[in-house]
Amino acid sequence: MVLQQVQRYTIEDFESFADSPENVIRLLELVDGEIVEKVPTEEHGRIVMNIAGPLWVYVRQYPDGRVVLETRHRVTTDAHNARIPDISYIQGMRPAVKQGSVPQMPDLAVEVQSPEQSLKGLREKVRYLLANGSRLVWLVLPDKEIIEVYTPDDEMILSKDDVLTGGAVLPGFSLPLREIFADPINP
Repeated sequence: MVLQQVQRYTIEDFESFADSPENVIRLLELVDGEIVEKVPTEEHGRIVMNIAGPLWVYVRQYPDGRVVLETRHRVTTDAHNARIPDISYIQGMRPAVKQGSVPQMPDLAVEVQSPEQSLKGLREKVRYLLANGSRLVWLVLPDKEIIEVYTPDDEMILSKDDVLTGGAVLPGFSLPLREIFADPINP
């Protein structure tokens, strides 16, 4: 849903708008100068947690970065984009950003498709993330129960019987897709 289309917003204008008291609890992204709101569903949240939980456990065992949810990222050379992956893993031991966007794309970005998100738009976001520093992107498609895995050099599709791995970004990490799509109430 496009919220503002009066002008092409810059990062500075956007962050002022997004960080204002009336908007601070909203999930707002800046996409090519347009302010876009993310509206996740319960199913979306369950799948995000089914991935974030094991990632959090992995990071506790191998503390070389941090896993965060719904965190804005930007690159300093782009004045018209600030993106919010559903899950981000940022490698390294730098201090956490306490206000505004993280000034880099995550090493791993995870996007779970919500009903209002087009596959075309999500794939454009994947390309943007990879072109600006992400090394691994998982695009989760709940309706099809598949995950599209992207790196700067490759892409593949995993189905429900496959196992998702962290590759060079998260060595040793693995998670069966069945666990990602599992619903404990409706097994």
